[in-house]
Amino acid sequence: MEILEFEFMQNAIMAGLMTSIICGIMGTLVVVNRIVFLSGGIAHAAYGGIGLAFYFKWPVMIATMGFSLAASMLMAAVTFKVKHRADTIIGVIWALGMAFGIILVDLTPGYNVDLMSYLFGSILTVPKSDLWVMLIIAILVIGLVMLYYRDLVAISYDEEFARIRGVPVKRLYFILIGMLGLTIVMVIQVVGLIMVIALLTIPPFIVEKYAKSLGWMMVGSSVLGAAFTLCGLWLSYRFDLTSGASIILVAGGVFLVTLLLDQIHIVLTSRKRRGMLNNI
Repeated sequence: MEILEFEFMQNAIMAGLMTSIICGIMGTLVVVNRIVFLSGGIAHAAYGGIGLAFYFKWPVMIATMGFSLAASMLMAAVTFKVKHRADTIIGVIWALGMAFGIILVDLTPGYNVDLMSYLFGSILTVPKSDLWVMLIIAILVIGLVMLYYRDLVAISYDEEFARIRGVPVKRLYFILIGMLGLTIVMVIQVVGLIMVIALLTIPPFIVEKYAKSLGWMMVGSSVLGAAFTLCGLWLSYRFDLTSGASIILVAGGVFLVTLLLDQIHIVLTSRKRRGMLNNI
């Protein structure tokens, strides 16, 4: 409990919990809509925003947010209009965004020691000013999901049926990708852009087989993500490890255990069925 006495740890816990809730909500939509690759594209393209912030001395979170939103809207337009070539174009935007950011960082005078924190996360150094920005993003994303929940469920499971019902599929898709862009900016603060996909996808993947609805999947993913974050922070503090990597290591470990348990369950069920058939 002594770790709670430090302000940086209090900020880290607040940032981690907010990120876990948003990742649980948006990660569920990412997994169900099968847009994991698009999420990776936005995350890596966001490096261009980091480069802009370093070069022009802008606030990093604000610059990254703007660049991520622009990249996410471009990717949304591409994936919506030319789906058969979407993965190729997303890959190009992904690479261009990172290259743009790297070049700007190279052109920035001086060596930027904080740069690695954006690749692997810097949750222990999140200032209170960023916490307020994260809170605004969290409220905005949660509000939009609650407002469009039924329509998001419709386009997630049956896009054609949603169109027949009169759901504005195109507008909702752009809103979804925009929310994803904002979420990724939050996650970069916690685990970095390299490991952002893990925190977005691992909790929903684990919970999906047990959840009875999309809403419960979001709740379960948020709780699981919060548990991963708190365990990872404790490991980071106790053994002096990188916080972002510790969080992902915990999540990945639980993910592998669940896969192993699923395989054991399948084998045992198969043997039981064979035994019953033999008895007959």
